[in-house]
Amino acid sequence: MFAALARVVVRHPWWTILAWLVAAVAIIALSPALKTESDQSEFLPSEYESVQAAEIAARAFPQQAEMSALIVVQRSDGRPLTPADSEKIAQAAQTMTANVKKYATVQGFVTNEQAVAPNRSIQLITVPMSLVAGQQEGKKQSQAIKDIRADLPGVLGPTLQAKVGGEIATFVDNEDSFTQSFAIVSIATFVLIIGLILLIFRAPLAAVLPIIVIAATEQVSMGLIGTAAKLLDFSGDDSLQIILTVVLFGIGADYYLFLLFRYRERLRAGEDRKTALISAVERVGEVITSAAAAIAVTFLVLMLASFEIFAAWGPSLAIGVVTMGITSLTLFPAILSLLGTAVFWPSKSWRRQPKGTASARLGALVGRRPAAVALGAAVLLGALAVGSLNFKSDYDFQASFPRDTESAQAAKDMLKGFPAGQTTPVEVIVRSTDGRPLTAEQLNAFGQRAGSLEGVGAVQPAEISQTDPTVGRVNLILKGNPNSNDSINLLKDELGPAVHKIAPQGTEVKVGGATAIYRDINKVVNRDLSVILPVAGVLIALILLALLRSVVAPLYLVPAVLLGFAATLGSAVYVFQGLKDQPGEIFHLPIMLYLFVLAIGTDYNILMTARLREEAREGNEPRRAAALAVEHGGPTVAAAGLILAGTFSVMLLAPVSMLQQMGFSIALGIALSAFVMSIFLVPGITALLGHKAWWPGHGDEPKTPKAVPAAGEEPAPEAAGRV
Repeated sequence: MFAALARVVVRHPWWTILAWLVAAVAIIALSPALKTESDQSEFLPSEYESVQAAEIAARAFPQQAEMSALIVVQRSDGRPLTPADSEKIAQAAQTMTANVKKYATVQGFVTNEQAVAPNRSIQLITVPMSLVAGQQEGKKQSQAIKDIRADLPGVLGPTLQAKVGGEIATFVDNEDSFTQSFAIVSIATFVLIIGLILLIFRAPLAAVLPIIVIAATEQVSMGLIGTAAKLLDFSGDDSLQIILTVVLFGIGADYYLFLLFRYRERLRAGEDRKTALISAVERVGEVITSAAAAIAVTFLVLMLASFEIFAAWGPSLAIGVVTMGITSLTLFPAILSLLGTAVFWPSKSWRRQPKGTASARLGALVGRRPAAVALGAAVLLGALAVGSLNFKSDYDFQASFPRDTESAQAAKDMLKGFPAGQTTPVEVIVRSTDGRPLTAEQLNAFGQRAGSLEGVGAVQPAEISQTDPTVGRVNLILKGNPNSNDSINLLKDELGPAVHKIAPQGTEVKVGGATAIYRDINKVVNRDLSVILPVAGVLIALILLALLRSVVAPLYLVPAVLLGFAATLGSAVYVFQGLKDQPGEIFHLPIMLYLFVLAIGTDYNILMTARLREEAREGNEPRRAAALAVEHGGPTVAAAGLILAGTFSVMLLAPVSMLQQMGFSIALGIALSAFVMSIFLVPGITALLGHKAWWPGHGDEPKTPKAVPAAGEEPAPEAAGRV
């Protein structure tokens, strides 16, 4: 099949390119755009309590603001606020409310006696704002925050100073950090890919070609994803485009290198350029197809996730991977067919077979000492994997951003007079179960009892719905950071159950708010990982079984991949929770590692295992086959792993610690997959098992008897240049 495809594509490159372009234009032009959501609570299943609380609150309190900013006011000299100061602050709020039309989406400026800290160090002005959609509306809201900051000194006077914080102001301040981060990452990614391919092949065309082709493939993929989203009724989150970009550039560069290395090697074996390219496509076709299928299936397993962000990532990324696989077997070879050996210009190294390379020495080591090599690799991965047992999730996104912004300083100033959870309360929805209206006495008594529970620093005044008097709300202010692991665990293990126990007679309670959402995300992510990892392992094993026709090989290849996943997670724990003393890792890090380490790292194992089988079919005994597989397949794996790991490592340049965690962890995971598992662990185990590795099939049986040169005779050119 791959031989026939290779002949069509290589011998008819213009028709192949034209067909690809026509299909691409049609897909991009006719496909609908993908809908996206920003609120993570929108992706939680409806059976979770925080979602139910939010749904009840939205019906019962429709007048509440969907978002808000918070102005923290204090005296310029640092002394406690006087009654005259509070009156001045109230007047400032009234003045700005009178001019509210000046500030886009702002609903008003609210302050009262309850907004004054008990120690009178600060007073708060709440700024309710409408939730907006669209880039232009978002810009107007950002401008409103900037205008408020500009106007505050004039309305407060010289004796008072104010800082604007809260969720919208934080977004405005951190937007520049994210923009700067992604600009750095994008530029560094292109520079790195081009630079490393230039270093490997010393050929400008070879370096630029994948950037152009992968970028075009991404646009086609987004069109197909938009169509799939409409048919399957799913929406993505704001990070999907970024993840898809990284995935496609990662696997696209891998498959391009798989092809280019084979093409160069066949040229070195003495074949003409068309024959060499047909041979290359035929030989890597099965590897690319199997690798793309394994990754796509692994991504599709995400559809089993309850957390709908992950469930939307599944089909979206799978579509991107399949599209990239098709591109790699059609468009890349067609362009290379037109360019021929000019793709390597001005270098002439494609004509020479290198001798005494590092890969040959590594291959010889693996062949001589397979047990020691495999054991050393397993011990290293196992030691790193132990760290994963101490993994802790961290939901405090704000701590990831620079601390010198105005919103960050406002949050710090607020701690002078209020508990840490003042702006992010635990929202307890109380609903009558017997149809009777709730009374203020019921809710106030409930609030008093809740205020004495562990971890509660204050209780805001209770509210009864004006549209549905059977529903009320009591907001609990936590003493600690509401986004911290401690607060989430407190709500999950102690506070949540305690609130349910003290519910007024004839009522039920639903606990909501950001902390409750994170609690439920914690539950759903843990549940999803417990389902996704084993199912993915089984499906990868089945794909390997189909590729290798072996039952034994998947039995050590799949555990090797899972061990690499655990080792990567453990390394992140050692570095960030240990050396850097951070409270935990970003909560979705395990899923990100699943996407990029477990799924994409499988590429390298498939490539190396297919090469081991190929060398065995050439008549080499197991240890010799392992040595040759590392010698000839090692450079491809190393180059692909280096480019992909380097692509993620540039995220360490970002000023956002969340991106630094992701960059370090994924880069290290890719490096472990490529340089430890694929070059040492897998060849070492395969050499030790010998023929048993391919049981019950005959995948390693020589196709033709291996020719043995007579004494003093040189090996045939084909054998000397075989890849």
